Amino acid sequence: MVNHGTPGEREVQTQLGSQVRAGRFYERQMCDRLSEKMAGLIRRQEMVFVSTADARGNCDCSPRFGKAGFVLVLDDKTLAYPEYRGNGVFASLGNIRENPHVGLAFVDFFDTTVGLHVNGAAHSYLSTGLPLALASYLEGESPALDSAVECWVVITVDEAYIHCSKHVPLLEKKDKLITWGTDDPLAKSDDYFQSSPNPATQ
Repeated sequence: MVNHGTPGEREVQTQLGSQVRAGRFYERQMCDRLSEKMAGLIRRQEMVFVSTADARGNCDCSPRFGKAGFVLVLDDKTLAYPEYRGNGVFASLGNIRENPHVGLAFVDFFDTTVGLHVNGAAHSYLSTGLPLALASYLEGESPALDSAVECWVVITVDEAYIHCSKHVPLLEKKDKLITWGTDDPLAKSDDYFQSSPNPATQ
């Protein structure tokens, strides 16, 4: 069932007079599954932005990175991505435990400058208890993984739609040595936003 707008969307569209424009978008661009072109864009990406919220609506948006194709397209209604070792907080996974609604934003900064929104329901799984579709895909395709996988997130697609390229910058990719799964503080730059110690307080 293709979404034709939430009550909040409809209210703002009425207020700003965009009902006709929005109606065209819903009819032409909103899909309840992934097309081949959408799947192809996902398979080319090395990053995705993942939006989640807890049971009270507190939001988090976190990027995920990997080699091209690290987000797996299991079929036109199902995606999966690995959770690699990170800071151990698990903000996204914690939110998914409380509230399965998730939004993914893929942006092709280096080629088409087109983006893709995918919204759906997410669940996380340990590697010892993967759903059959994901286990079969991993066994049959043997995708290259960048680091030890702590768990997997599987998303059932509810809607997918374009983010137009009009305002997306075209970027140039530079070489960077990435040490996947490292705890080295220099490689992680995890103190970047920390204030320098005040000698007077030492």
